[in-house]
Amino acid sequence: MKSAFFRGDYHTTQKIELHNIKTIIKNDQTRTIATVFIPDGKLHFFEKKITDYLIEKKNVNGSPIDNQKLIDSIQSIRAAGFSAIWSDDDSLLPEDKDESVWWEIWLSTPKRNKQSTNQYLEIIADFTIISRQLEIIVSPHKLRFPEHTVIQVNATQNQLTNNTLLLSRVAEIRSPKVTADFFDSSSTLEQAQWSQDLLARLEQQNSGNEPYICILDSGVNVEHPLLSPFAGINDQLTVTDDRVPTDNNGHGTEMAGLAMWGDLSDILGTDEIVSINHKLESVKVLNNSGDNEGKPLGKITSDAIAIAEIANPDRTRTFSMSLSANTGTDRGRPSSWSSTLDALAVDYLGEGENPRLFTICAGNVLFDGSMEYPYYNQLQDVHDPAQAWNSITVGAYTNKITISESCDYEPLAQFGGLSPYSTTSVLWDRRNAPIKPEVVFEGGNVGKDQLGCVGMQDLHLLSTYHDFSQRYFQTSNATSAATALAARFTAQITAEYPDLWPETIRALTVHSADWANNMYSLISAQRSDKNITKNAMSNLTRMVGFGIPNLEKAIRSANNSFSVVIQDVMQPFYKDGSIKTKDMHLHNLPWPKQALQAIAEANVELTVTLSYFIEPNPSSRNILNKYSYASHQLRFDVKRPEESDFDFIRRINAAADGDKPGDSPSDSNWLLGATNRHKGSIHKDIWKGSAAELAERGKIVIYPASGWWKTRTSHERWNSMARYSLIISLSVPDVDVDIYTEVKTKIAAMATASSTVRIDI
Repeated sequence: MKSAFFRGDYHTTQKIELHNIKTIIKNDQTRTIATVFIPDGKLHFFEKKITDYLIEKKNVNGSPIDNQKLIDSIQSIRAAGFSAIWSDDDSLLPEDKDESVWWEIWLSTPKRNKQSTNQYLEIIADFTIISRQLEIIVSPHKLRFPEHTVIQVNATQNQLTNNTLLLSRVAEIRSPKVTADFFDSSSTLEQAQWSQDLLARLEQQNSGNEPYICILDSGVNVEHPLLSPFAGINDQLTVTDDRVPTDNNGHGTEMAGLAMWGDLSDILGTDEIVSINHKLESVKVLNNSGDNEGKPLGKITSDAIAIAEIANPDRTRTFSMSLSANTGTDRGRPSSWSSTLDALAVDYLGEGENPRLFTICAGNVLFDGSMEYPYYNQLQDVHDPAQAWNSITVGAYTNKITISESCDYEPLAQFGGLSPYSTTSVLWDRRNAPIKPEVVFEGGNVGKDQLGCVGMQDLHLLSTYHDFSQRYFQTSNATSAATALAARFTAQITAEYPDLWPETIRALTVHSADWANNMYSLISAQRSDKNITKNAMSNLTRMVGFGIPNLEKAIRSANNSFSVVIQDVMQPFYKDGSIKTKDMHLHNLPWPKQALQAIAEANVELTVTLSYFIEPNPSSRNILNKYSYASHQLRFDVKRPEESDFDFIRRINAAADGDKPGDSPSDSNWLLGATNRHKGSIHKDIWKGSAAELAERGKIVIYPASGWWKTRTSHERWNSMARYSLIISLSVPDVDVDIYTEVKTKIAAMATASSTVRIDI
């Protein structure tokens, strides 16, 4: 239905208002519904329009009346109900219509002027009075716009559906966007009640083999009611001089709440069962910002790792560190701290027997109220020690755009955009420095008005407060919060697949990530653009890594997609007079060739992620040279359609001998390309093309590139072994075709035979 009904001043003088228009598509039929508010005593004006049409009344000049086209399109007219003004997806409606939940009510209110003030107050007062009579709770917080006032109410769907008088001034009903401020501003008693309700919905696995998240921070007060189910007093450790493991600062407890529960504002207001299958431990490494002056930060970190592993040597854990030096990295140059993290991850001192997984924060921008977003973020580089090659460096994005209080502030970043708090590696040395961050998690937003930018609790996450005798919750933001969420993500994967290597958990995290639509604005593009250059995509990864990880994608495959995970070991070099490259692994993929050929022209996507840990060798000489810092590097390549197997192997041999990236115009469908993707120790790229072309690309090779194991002969490491994890995914996003079943059958057939060919180069 078109809004032509309200031409001229008709709707203004009679106060008949168009509340909303919604389109419903069902069984390939499109139907448009308009909801109109007609005040008491004005129904005869509406009826008159219909009557004039029915008797074919003409204007003075003989032309049809101006509402003819509109009324021609009307199929039926009836009193508006709940369904007409519900404007969110039906999946967000509660299953039980008698369950009390929070709703976001958009009241139709006049514009802000002197004449409309009294009417506005009358509408709010009438709605509140009727709600109280129906025992509906109305939040005192209001958000007023020129033509609407948004409030939240707690009611059942049936209460709203069965009271047309209450709905008479309601333009829309939406699912409420509850912000952290809603819970953070509650009284201590209310916060305790929210916490008790959440704990009543907690479902835990207590097999004794759960993975742990080890928080390296200011300590964690594990007696907090929302943390005590996951840790005991003996899980509080410290390497600080005072030997007191409890958290007097609050930052560590804040990180622990996010690591265990995620953003509390997402789950406190629901009634869903919350399943948590990982646990918590803490090593206190500082009391306050500025501590540990004069102490090597790498030594403090390694001592913290040691005390945790000595106390509980059999635990599988992710180490989560939301701390940074608050300084840049000289364009990605390794430091003693970042190099220590690389050595700890690969277990250099233990000769690789106990590799470790780290999530570390990218570091936050130096907040400037007048900062020009996002260009300011591009000038603020990732902080030490987040340049560590082997760690998951976590940046921040944001979906926080709801401001509940009535004010002139607007969210600075768009939904799904780069968080204003997050640093980047745009200014780093592109030849040698790794891509950082690798992924982004929610880090909150900031508000902006004509005077500048401010932090707002509405735009932050919600977590646990360290002194729960005073309050239970506090807000959280920036890359610290994002890092705790990343640690939670890795623990959830580990709980699902406890036997996977740390290299593989890192690979699955990065592999499952994707860019939100609004992230493409960082490179002045849209996702649908067909001609985004590889350099532009490289810039995007330097700001938001490979995007936002998806847990469901990390642990499961749909019918129109599949993923193959390979864990293997190779010897990159050997000595034969001089040091030479040795192994090349050629993997025959369980390709659904028949299914791909059947949908030959369909668009498909091939995603490849290769993850491994390097042994660091920092020095003051040419420290950014990847061959002097990394023990070795590995690369991947995929057979091209026009290549025979022999030509494919010959091309890779040439690339390995000459250490060339292997880009080619004939293989230009990769988003990043070999030149851009082979940075650091985790490599991901996405190939997009036709199913017919991909059907002929059923082989992938892993081969070594140079490193100090090869060039620094005095260390005698030429016979060292290197582990790697390889993940290959194939998806057909636009076609309903089952490729998973064919792949599953081929994998079963290959179970008794090796799918890998090892070739000495």
